[in-house]
Amino acid sequence: MGIHMQVIIALLLGIKRNGHIFIGLLLGIIVGCFLPKVDYPTVYNVLSFVGTAFINTIQMVVLPLVVSAIIIGISNIGDSKQLTKLGSKMIFYYAIITVLAVIIAIAVAMIMQPGLSAKGLITHDVAASVQGYVTSALEYQKDNMVQIFLDLIPKNPFEALSTGKMIPIIIFTTVFAVALSKAGDISRPLVSIFESIFAATMKITDWIMYLAAPGVFALTACAVSTCGVGVFNNISKYIIAVILALAIQFFAVYPLIMKIFSKVPVGKLYSAITEAIMVAFGTASSSATLPLTITCCEKRGISNRVCSFVLPLGATLNMDGTAIMQVVAVLFMCQMYGIEVSLLLIAEIAFLAIVASSTSAGIPGAGMITIALILNGVGLTPEQLVLGFSLLFAVERFVDMFRTICNVTSDCVVAAMIADNENELNYELLCNEVQKGNA
Repeated sequence: MGIHMQVIIALLLGIKRNGHIFIGLLLGIIVGCFLPKVDYPTVYNVLSFVGTAFINTIQMVVLPLVVSAIIIGISNIGDSKQLTKLGSKMIFYYAIITVLAVIIAIAVAMIMQPGLSAKGLITHDVAASVQGYVTSALEYQKDNMVQIFLDLIPKNPFEALSTGKMIPIIIFTTVFAVALSKAGDISRPLVSIFESIFAATMKITDWIMYLAAPGVFALTACAVSTCGVGVFNNISKYIIAVILALAIQFFAVYPLIMKIFSKVPVGKLYSAITEAIMVAFGTASSSATLPLTITCCEKRGISNRVCSFVLPLGATLNMDGTAIMQVVAVLFMCQMYGIEVSLLLIAEIAFLAIVASSTSAGIPGAGMITIALILNGVGLTPEQLVLGFSLLFAVERFVDMFRTICNVTSDCVVAAMIADNENELNYELLCNEVQKGNA
């Protein structure tokens, strides 16, 4: 049986096991199509409230989960050689996957030329509504690459915690965790506290997942009702290009990488994480999905040591789905404005997309903020950014839902490969459908 058929069967089995969430997705699409926001604002407001409440309840545990998971993961590794080994493998796998994602996105965008069909579709009225948003992003990022990297190092860790700046939080937490692991037995009581925090947040996650079906239903309905059918027709080639590149990444790159670097059965892993994939689609947030991602991976045999180290870092730093969107979006803009796309320009876009996607927060729409860094780097004016952004923003939520699937799946793939490499993957638990269903 071909690998692609194995993946499809695995996803179908996962959908069957989590049918309530899948039904929520389908009903959300149907309701969104028949009850557009323009005609039914009250219904939209109710659905928006339910969906936002669901995301908020999940994000409530993200910060304590990330901090406690990283500290536990690094503390459990203990040996600095082991920490370096795991960290280098994680960076290696994430780098390969992201570079391949960018190459695929460039190829798809250059072949399909989605920007050529979008000329003349942008109105100044729509553009004006996002002008302030885009201008504020550009003011900070314009010609300021050095400062962007400096901002990743928190001057005040508690300020970063209070404002939810995930990358500075992760940097400080990682340094703090390494220090705890070097401090010896005297740090054990503090580590035990974080182990308790982690256990409590995972229990809260189990409770929150009872709301998954209505939450995903509401979020999906809001996304579809907001975009409407017309906007999909106007920018269909861009949407198709992004989804095609994401599909190649999902159905070809991930299975191929797993085949080359591990013995992990692709179909079994995809089946195991289908619940996280569907919630990722509904929430469009890898950070909001993180608690469920960890739960799926641990219950299916990936060790806590690997999960608590790889997945929280991946949910913030590994955004190959976002990199794909950003590359296609920038090339879409270049084609739309008639900018000549040279090899040097493509190389610059590719590099900036890797940097920009890595600095994107794992929340809905974050990729559209850091994309301004790429556009500014290739010399587009603020006026062009405003016009282009208005069209991209119109379908952003819809595209975001698809790319979040890749972001989350990529994290699970890397965690599974590292667990396999380190003999910390329980294959009996991963491959036994009965145990998996009862986990």
